[in-house]
Amino acid sequence: MAKRDYYDVLGLARNASEGELKKAYRRLAMKYHPDRNPGDKKAEENFKECKEAYEILSDPQKRAAYDQFGHVGVDPSVAGRGGFSGGGFGGDIFDEMFANIFGGSRSGGRSGGARRGADLRYELILTLEEAVAGVTKKIQFTAPARCPECDGAGVKPGKEPITCRACGGRGQIRIQQGFFSVQQTCPHCRGEGKIITDPCNACGGQGRIRDNKTLSVDIPPGVDNGNRIRLAGEGEPGLKNGPPGDLYVEVRVREHHIFTREGMTLYCDVPISFATATLGGELEVPTLTDRVNLRIPAETQSGKVFRLRGKGVKSIRNSTVGDLLCRVTIETPVHLSKKQKELLQAFDDSMRDGGEKHSPKASSWLDGVKRFFEDIKI
Repeated sequence: MAKRDYYDVLGLARNASEGELKKAYRRLAMKYHPDRNPGDKKAEENFKECKEAYEILSDPQKRAAYDQFGHVGVDPSVAGRGGFSGGGFGGDIFDEMFANIFGGSRSGGRSGGARRGADLRYELILTLEEAVAGVTKKIQFTAPARCPECDGAGVKPGKEPITCRACGGRGQIRIQQGFFSVQQTCPHCRGEGKIITDPCNACGGQGRIRDNKTLSVDIPPGVDNGNRIRLAGEGEPGLKNGPPGDLYVEVRVREHHIFTREGMTLYCDVPISFATATLGGELEVPTLTDRVNLRIPAETQSGKVFRLRGKGVKSIRNSTVGDLLCRVTIETPVHLSKKQKELLQAFDDSMRDGGEKHSPKASSWLDGVKRFFEDIKI
């Protein structure tokens, strides 16, 4: 059966904001969560469907791919893209909420078990040359790290945490309220089931410390603003020996003083003199890797664009290379001497004798203006 549109699943318009996405997901997840609908297969399928839709649309890159290509744009089997994995409920933003309401996680374990570490984000600023050619960068940042003294356990070496007497090591307690019995996280051990009585001196029982971290990041050729590079396992360490999170390196490219970029294409404005534009000539223009000679034909008009093939940006996905587009602009002379002004005036007078032959665009424009005023009089 074909998948439903993710926006229809959440009941949202395609321009829905991040806040609207989260609000719609919360409402549907509360309605269809399996813990509120035990044994209801239809509700479980609906829950998985709205969870999948939220996973895709809450990620800016995946949402952009989905908006452009539909479901195939986020299919993990297509073009090597990472996609949604529909199995299980781990990591859901409602896990903690439902653990408190219904008692325990979906697996029936304590809420204080091993938990995956948080993902980290690092903004890496590159020059245009580095982004186009690719580069290896060393990045330094301060982030939580597993305590080396206690190896993340939070207790002094040789010591062990004791079992919580309040909950008997279960991590949860049951409170009787009239006819109702409510199960909630144990306030004494905070759901851990154990209490640290001899905390590690280095981390104070947290199992983590702040540490300076240095990593080497390989930037592939062709990256652009907003591209993200994922370094698996380089995020925050997990709690209670849980797996670490990931580090996402987000690329930002500085503006260049000569070139501008749009995708694989580079653009460059090239000023030329009036004489070169009129008589033609050859001038040297830069590219990101070398210099090339650009031939200017005679009678070139301002704004003319010349294409230098293969002098643009290499695609990040394949071996295709874009072009460099050079737009010429005719520069008006400044600070002329008296003699130069006289020569220019004499030249302009001689041009008037030729009329339309020398300035076809100006002549046709003047004819259009004349007709315009005649139409107004009528």
